[in-house]
Amino acid sequence: MVIEGIGKYLVPGLAEMHAHIPPIDDLEPMKEVLLLFAANGVTTIRGMLGHPRHLELRTKIQSGEILGPRFITSGPSFSGNSVPTIEAGAEMVRQQKKAGYDFLKLHPGLTKEKFAAIEKTAKEVNIPFAGHVSFDVGVWRAIDAGYATIDHMDGMVESLVPGIENTTEQENGLFGMFLAERVDTTRIPKLITALRDHNIWIVPTQSLAERWFGPAKDADALASEPEMKYMDQKTVANWVNTKKNLVKNAKYSSTSINNFIALRKKLIYECNKNAVGLLLGSDAPQIFDVPGFSVHHELKYMADAGLTPYQALRSGTVNVGKFLNNPAIGIIKVGAVADLVLLNGNPLTSINETKNIAGVMLGNRWLSKEWIEKELKKLEKKRVEN
Repeated sequence: MVIEGIGKYLVPGLAEMHAHIPPIDDLEPMKEVLLLFAANGVTTIRGMLGHPRHLELRTKIQSGEILGPRFITSGPSFSGNSVPTIEAGAEMVRQQKKAGYDFLKLHPGLTKEKFAAIEKTAKEVNIPFAGHVSFDVGVWRAIDAGYATIDHMDGMVESLVPGIENTTEQENGLFGMFLAERVDTTRIPKLITALRDHNIWIVPTQSLAERWFGPAKDADALASEPEMKYMDQKTVANWVNTKKNLVKNAKYSSTSINNFIALRKKLIYECNKNAVGLLLGSDAPQIFDVPGFSVHHELKYMADAGLTPYQALRSGTVNVGKFLNNPAIGIIKVGAVADLVLLNGNPLTSINETKNIAGVMLGNRWLSKEWIEKELKKLEKKRVEN
């Protein structure tokens, strides 16, 4: 096959390193999410809330029976609710390793003791763990434990606040969103150095913070964006209510949240500047983050944080290959994986050009612009009818 690329720009396929595939028994809705990713040039995804059928889905993608990005999957998550005892946590680790999941997903609510059991057993059976940092555990303990990735920059803002141990997770807000004015920024270098020295990778999901928490766009404006037509309308309505309820919170202040978002940008910038590995991820589908589309928002937000377009692109390409210890992913050279995106514009001039897709090469399958538009139209029509 020969694809005409004169006047166009070829980049490695992008990765969504904080993706969600429906954790249900039905494969059909999973296929729709996979298509949304692929249509947007996402050729690798890391599923952050696993389900037993995801193992089957991974196999079917690998065999070519189902069209979709390379799928790295966790098992069902470890949280305060799913891990009732220390012993249960250790047993869950062993079961998920035996089942064949790629890594463990950690959610909030774990005590220090439960986390210690999960960490110890995970290292014994050789399976990585990643995700949220429970408030009781804290980011310093998470760093020492060797998280594969800290997602959402969870716990990082809290670590910069003097006296954080005298507060509660609820009063601090999700990811410390209500803490910006209490942060001691002189603590940032110590945090960044620890992340780098322990080889902790960061998946910022800045898109989630900007679109869900941020005051720049209200809920109704976000709900009116063209990409929302690919989501179930009940889901979009729930997203609208979630954001509106947050804004009504007595602790919510546009100024304070803008300061929080600016602080997150500073942390992203400092990570990049000081060789802390950054990975592209937006938490799609999640509040106003539509699968595939939100990756391009995330790239723009990373550029807004001070990264060059090239540095932002690395987070979703070559960095992913380094993180996965697979040098054939995220690069363009003979012998590498044929996951490629052909663009109509130069993304090094403007990061927004990553959305200007002429076609996607997904392994041995070429997805032309015409094919992508036709398949997306099917999803749009189907969702509207539902």
